[in-house]
Amino acid sequence: MFPSCCSKPANSGGKRSSMAKLVLGVFLVYMAHTAWLLYGFLNTKSCDEGRREEGCITSYLSARPRLQLSVFTCLVPDNSQLNLALRIDPFDPHSTFERKVNVPLPEETRANGSLYAVVYVHKASVSPLEDNREVHHAALLTTHISPVNTEGHRETKKRSKLKHPVSHWRPRLSVTMMSEDFTFTKGGLPSDMRRFIRISQEGRRILYLPLLLIDELSFRMRDLMEINRSTTHLPLTVSYEGISLRKFRFWVHLQDVVYSLRQFGFSEEYIDEIKGTLVGSNLYLLVLTALITTLQLICEFLALKNDISSWRKKKSMAGMSRKSVLWRSLGILVIFLHLLGETSLLVLVPVGLAACVEVWKVLKVFRINLPWRRPCVNKLDEEERRTLEFDTQASTYLSYLIYPLCISGAIFSLAYLRQKSYFSWMLNSLVTGVYAFGFLSTAPQLFINHKLRSVSHLQGAVLMYRGMNTLISDLCSCASTFSSSEAFLSSHQLSCFRDELFFFIYLYQRRRFALRVRPHGKKLKTQ
Repeated sequence: MFPSCCSKPANSGGKRSSMAKLVLGVFLVYMAHTAWLLYGFLNTKSCDEGRREEGCITSYLSARPRLQLSVFTCLVPDNSQLNLALRIDPFDPHSTFERKVNVPLPEETRANGSLYAVVYVHKASVSPLEDNREVHHAALLTTHISPVNTEGHRETKKRSKLKHPVSHWRPRLSVTMMSEDFTFTKGGLPSDMRRFIRISQEGRRILYLPLLLIDELSFRMRDLMEINRSTTHLPLTVSYEGISLRKFRFWVHLQDVVYSLRQFGFSEEYIDEIKGTLVGSNLYLLVLTALITTLQLICEFLALKNDISSWRKKKSMAGMSRKSVLWRSLGILVIFLHLLGETSLLVLVPVGLAACVEVWKVLKVFRINLPWRRPCVNKLDEEERRTLEFDTQASTYLSYLIYPLCISGAIFSLAYLRQKSYFSWMLNSLVTGVYAFGFLSTAPQLFINHKLRSVSHLQGAVLMYRGMNTLISDLCSCASTFSSSEAFLSSHQLSCFRDELFFFIYLYQRRRFALRVRPHGKKLKTQ
């Protein structure tokens, strides 16, 4: 007789405990490191607080020189062929203002080209090219994106795949500069500021030139204006604000976050939404969001680790719903196909790993023989036959509800909603069915638990970690969705509290069956 393919040597409880302690320790170290960085971020050490003999780096603005702010446009930011668009003389670094100008567009820009803005802060009445203490910063005034279809609601905007990206105008240029008179120490210069600081010598004094920054987070894609050949001038609003050292570092970190998202492959639409969230949030809320995200990743890792460990040790499939495992596997595969090509690797990789685990569980629960694996014994014992009978019964009842709803929803989507193709319609219908009715796929497992009067075949730790993870994400997403000014019914709203609802029902069944089983001392013996 062949050995069972479900039998694996059990790992000791000590190894599981060590892995959990290791992950918890990494999380605590990460939180301590984040708290230390946050403390250093909010409390930059001034030279007045340190030892004078180490030397100080003083602000060039402390002497209050007469300055001028000039904004030029050019095709290439190489200090050649600069066209003056705005001049502020005298320029007060501590002020706040806003100016509107009309910028002439070169022929190259109108022919689907680019245009840069170069902002200079230099001595008044002196050309910036002749001032050795000038500071400047360049930014694109144009962005190449595909034309969007603006018909219908905002949510229905789709990129046109048939048109090439065209040049769009950025109508706002937000300039910020650190106006705080702060003195750095030579040894305590923050690492995130070093790429912005330029040093100048004045006798024995060491000066740092003004810290200039162009805000790349303030403009949104909805504000962009398409450029065509007939456009000769376009409006540009130039705003300026003097900020503190703390706020300057805060904006630098936010722009670094957006840059990292682009490196991870996030699309401009996702980055645009994230920019709106970052701009409207304060530092403490962002830190809290980062900690919550880390906690979710740890819960997901622990759930995946315990799930794989528990399924590797299973010798019997008694009490396990085959249809629930199959439904979950198909659901996550459909979601993975839906996300493929539309989101970044940062999202695709965890979903893909979860899909691989679910497919492995399907092969295991149905005992499918693979050519490179040892053959399995497909004979079912009495408890597995009872489980299969209850599973079939529950799935039959459930199909009377799910199939008509999914088919009617797909027909409604095809008749009344705009679709890119029949394949897109089919995939979107499947994804909507998975999101909206995916929680019903757990019904066969709950029915089996009820019939067998036991939940010992389920892994409570996996349900707890998964329930905590989805509870946090669902509360955040549902709160933001239900609090929005636009009232629309999304499939994600219907899927809220899916895993946590299953976890709470599991706890109820566990408590109820424990009270019933205790006088008899008899339970279903499964792994």
